[in-house]
Amino acid sequence: MTGPTVLTVILNWRTPEMTLRSAEAALRAMEGIAGAVTIVDNASGDGSFEVMAAEVARRGWDRVQVLQAGRNGGFGAGNNFGIRAGLPGGGRPNFVYVLNSDAFPAPDALQRLMDHLAAQPEAGFAGSYIHGPDGQPHETAFRFPSITSEFEGAIRLGLVSRWLHASIVPLPVPDRTTRVDWLAGASVLMRMDMLDRIGLFDEVFFLYYEETELMHRAVAAGFATDYVRASKVEHIGSASTGMKTWARIPRFWLDSRLYYFTKVHGAPYAALATLARLTGGALWRLRCLIQRRDPVDPPHFLADMALHYATHAATARREQPRGTTPPALARSGHRSMT
Repeated sequence: MTGPTVLTVILNWRTPEMTLRSAEAALRAMEGIAGAVTIVDNASGDGSFEVMAAEVARRGWDRVQVLQAGRNGGFGAGNNFGIRAGLPGGGRPNFVYVLNSDAFPAPDALQRLMDHLAAQPEAGFAGSYIHGPDGQPHETAFRFPSITSEFEGAIRLGLVSRWLHASIVPLPVPDRTTRVDWLAGASVLMRMDMLDRIGLFDEVFFLYYEETELMHRAVAAGFATDYVRASKVEHIGSASTGMKTWARIPRFWLDSRLYYFTKVHGAPYAALATLARLTGGALWRLRCLIQRRDPVDPPHFLADMALHYATHAATARREQPRGTTPPALARSGHRSMT
């Protein structure tokens, strides 16, 4: 095969059967496209690596390699491991296609993304239309988070949402190809030349906000992010992270959120964004109390966020040299994707 090469990277965490299903769908999508599929096991510790390696060999998938990351450094670190490994034999791809282990592209999904980037040289990322097994669309196109978006999202009041409509992070599911701020990383094609220029995922993020920050970095360097409606991918969602069943907000989510705002906008902005989130959340809880409604958020969400911020702020004041990232943020991060 000739033409541009694509390295598809699929990160596995204790879902070997589903990851193999994703790899099978990726191989169908790569028919006629030069390149390979790399499955990275993020130190699952449950035999996933051995199961996947044996099954890939049994099926004779010569375009698939299974690698062991050796540690569970999170979503960004695991994908970076696969990207740095390159194509089998160490070749450098023209594009990197990041695909979730619970995502299954349509046969033409990858080609649609490639065609779009070929036609839009200013675009560095192209992401797919994502739908569930039931055919319902998923929200995967977003604006960048801000102080006002934190307040709007927390207060959940129609009047405020209408007033701050331009700040709402989730965009209505686009019905056509469109330019967005950032996309969820379930199915995203990236130019390798762009990654060489802006760098890979920031591995301080363990989980969540890593693609947001990467795409923000790309925008700052002059690259755009496009949602490609014709590229269709089925996605289960939260299969590895267990997000749908969280009984309490995980530390790694709080770490990622605060690190994002601090890195992108600075510590004072991060403080105001957190205050906006807590204020909006408190008003929402008061409304729920009066109306006897379920607040929906995980138990102790506001208290956990307030304590998390206070702890990091206190540590940063003690340790941070001027003009650097707070050490507490740089060191923090839960190391489990359960």
